[in-house]
Amino acid sequence: MSLCGGSGPAAAPRLRPRAAQMARRPELLCGAAIVLGCALLVALKVTCSRAKDVTMPAKLPVNFFSTRSPVIDLFRGQLDYADHLRQDSEIVLYFFYAPWCGQSIAAREEIEHVASRLSDQVLFVAVNCWWNQGKCRKQKHFFYFPVIHLYHRSFGPIEYKGPMSAVYIEKFVRRVMTPLLYISSRSKLLDFLSNYEPGVLGYFEFNASPQPPGYLTFFMSALHSLKKDYLGTIRFGVITDKRVAEEISLVHSGSVYLHRHVNTSLFFPNDIMNYTAENICKWALENREMLIRWLRPHGGKSLLLNNELKKGPALLIFIPYNPLAEIHPPLDEITKVALEYHNCNKSQVAEPDLQHLGDTDSPAFDSSVPDAHTKLSETFSITKYPCCNTVVLPQWHSISRTHNVCELCINQTLGVKPNTVHVPHCNFLEIEAALDSFYLQEHTFFQVISNTIECSNFLSFYSPFSYYTACCRTVNRHFLSFIGSEKTIFQIPKVEFSSHGKKDNTQHSIPHIEDRNCFIPDLHISGTNITGLSCRTNKTLNLYLLDSNLFWIYAERLGASRSTHLKEFAAIVDLKEEVHYVLDQNQSLVGSTLENFIKNFSILYSPLKRHLVDDPSVHFHEQRVITEVTTSTFHDTVFLSEKNVLLLYYAQWCGFCASLNHIFIQLARLLPPDNFTVARIDLTRNDLPWEFMTDRLPTILFFPHQRKEQSVKFPEDVSINLPNLLKFILHHSSLSSEPCTKECLHKETVLQQGHISHLEREIQKLRSEITALHQAQDQLEAQLSEARREEHRLQQQKNTLEKQHKTLQLHSEQLQATYDQKNQELLEMAEKLQELADASENLLKENTLLRILVASREGKLQSKDEIKEPLQSEQALSEDDISVSTATAMPEEKMVDNTDTIETEHSSGNRTE
Repeated sequence: MSLCGGSGPAAAPRLRPRAAQMARRPELLCGAAIVLGCALLVALKVTCSRAKDVTMPAKLPVNFFSTRSPVIDLFRGQLDYADHLRQDSEIVLYFFYAPWCGQSIAAREEIEHVASRLSDQVLFVAVNCWWNQGKCRKQKHFFYFPVIHLYHRSFGPIEYKGPMSAVYIEKFVRRVMTPLLYISSRSKLLDFLSNYEPGVLGYFEFNASPQPPGYLTFFMSALHSLKKDYLGTIRFGVITDKRVAEEISLVHSGSVYLHRHVNTSLFFPNDIMNYTAENICKWALENREMLIRWLRPHGGKSLLLNNELKKGPALLIFIPYNPLAEIHPPLDEITKVALEYHNCNKSQVAEPDLQHLGDTDSPAFDSSVPDAHTKLSETFSITKYPCCNTVVLPQWHSISRTHNVCELCINQTLGVKPNTVHVPHCNFLEIEAALDSFYLQEHTFFQVISNTIECSNFLSFYSPFSYYTACCRTVNRHFLSFIGSEKTIFQIPKVEFSSHGKKDNTQHSIPHIEDRNCFIPDLHISGTNITGLSCRTNKTLNLYLLDSNLFWIYAERLGASRSTHLKEFAAIVDLKEEVHYVLDQNQSLVGSTLENFIKNFSILYSPLKRHLVDDPSVHFHEQRVITEVTTSTFHDTVFLSEKNVLLLYYAQWCGFCASLNHIFIQLARLLPPDNFTVARIDLTRNDLPWEFMTDRLPTILFFPHQRKEQSVKFPEDVSINLPNLLKFILHHSSLSSEPCTKECLHKETVLQQGHISHLEREIQKLRSEITALHQAQDQLEAQLSEARREEHRLQQQKNTLEKQHKTLQLHSEQLQATYDQKNQELLEMAEKLQELADASENLLKENTLLRILVASREGKLQSKDEIKEPLQSEQALSEDDISVSTATAMPEEKMVDNTDTIETEHSSGNRTE
């Protein structure tokens, strides 16, 4: 208690001077308040700026694969731990994923399926490469997910870019596991060489050492090919038996052989290129022979199909394919067709290895060729690529409507086999010479209409080693129109030769490009017409395969049926000509069907009909005013209809086409529906025959009744509106090219009366609409009058508000004047207070001086008291002395009392202030 009681009086004197100073200097208090306010604002600003940088931390990732999965899931992106795991495994598959990626989620099940089958041989590791704190995100910079990398021991990464399907991933993993096929017998060698994919064979003797020189390099070259070509189109094999290697002329250990079906097979040039894995892979990829290719679009934005179709006409074949299956019968059929199609040497040069190995089943070899034909082929030889030109002879009689169409070819060294004469390739001069010689003998080919082909050979006038061959037939002038009809039946004509001794040949239909077999007397090579067709026509096809299990949507866009159960489809796409042809799906996709399909495309006047894309999503409604036309309904709606048809060509992206909809709706309501049809067709979803296509939108065609072949186009320089369309329709529908009879006049009268009655009904409808419009006009006028009254009322309210505004403005001015006056008074009061403060300060100074005087007086009095003590004994002093001392003491006491009174008043004055 004493401590607390003692501290209070001690602290009070310290605070009193400061409080008194602040009371005397109010500007110090204001300054302190301003400083504190500024400090508070700065603190708030700093706090708010720091709050913007605070973000919610990312949630910790969770397992992407289940804990029971054979896939090791490094969901925190531990790439260093993944590299540690790879050191202890021979084959490792990395699956880099992003947890939010839909494709990663879809591929997760496929990866688990593959891992369940190969987990005992391959280590499967999944790495989350999206978490920002993981090492995978910091070290790998992927632009897409998922990404699959494979490592074969220290070699890698080998990126897989194929379909995210379990069978394809497993096939690729197995190729990485065993990049080489070991061939130890002739049967395995034949199986390897008969495959349609290009193959590279290496011969190594394992008897001398477990790892012969060059074997590891060859092994690494197989892995390099998988790294550069994820499709794995090149197969690598190793021959371990010397006798088997001698079958393909591999004698020395370490030799590398590239097998090709049509062109000459090659040996790796050790003397030109270094024997390294990269060089072997590069050499194989540059010299491989691609008879047929697989297309595997990845589903995103890609130019894969566009780049392949730009190379020329393409035959796209869709078949269901399982890469893990050992046999593929449809693929074997297609392979045989491809080999025959590209076999330009008539089985005499192609496949030498398979011939001497005794593979009589090969499509490129047939042992049934008679000896007489072989001898004849030695006597009558033609060049590898004859020069041919189609010739149309002039009309031989003014009454006849026939032309002779001939195929004129230059056959070098026909009948004579020179030993030292070098025969150059054909050129323009030889073609000109052949035409001159041929036209001199064209009278021998004049004939009446016939279905036979006549072939003749005649010697050139310029060279004893050149013969010209012409195979001609008379065809009807309107033959092309018959070709376009689906009902035309093409019969195989008989071939009759002239006096040169030619015999019958019934293998060819016309018009077509003649096979060279019929140019040479008595020469026939076993095989179909498709043999070497790619070199005998300028319409060479590129063959492509697609898995219908994955890419059937492309087949549907080309014209495949959506309801079919067997997903087999073939189509020829010619991007340059902007056409494509579809193989009838009712026919099975076998070798003979494909051969006929290819032959019909390759002949000079192809009977194939252009496939027209139809829009199956259009639903027809009977109550529609405008008829929607598609490819399938175009012929019935336009040509088979007994009405006048007005057809509008439009597209969904055409904005001006959409602005014409209301005009055509009004036109369709005005025209009688019994005689006129207003229709439209979307050209972006429907194809039409070329004669009915247009390159400008919108386009309007009018097909008059009974004169559909005389269709008329709406003029482009005339604005499209209702009056112009009516004039256009009435003008062209009234024209007639034949004289009108009484029956015609009667029909015309009835038709005109029908038109008049229809127009009267329309006029009546218009009158009723006019009446309704008048009523609506009256209602609008009433509403307008009401609106005017409302506007007048609002104007009055506006005036009242303006008056109130003026009053408030005056009141505001008065308040402003009062404010200024009060402010002036406050300034005067502040000056007075400042004067009082100065006076108070002077009083404080005087008070201090008085305190000093009082203190000095108290000291004097105390000294006097001390002096009085020794004088107490002298009380015997005289009364005069006593009276004098008494008189002297009284003024002093009064002075002390006055001093205390002044001090008390000064203290009370300070408290009052």
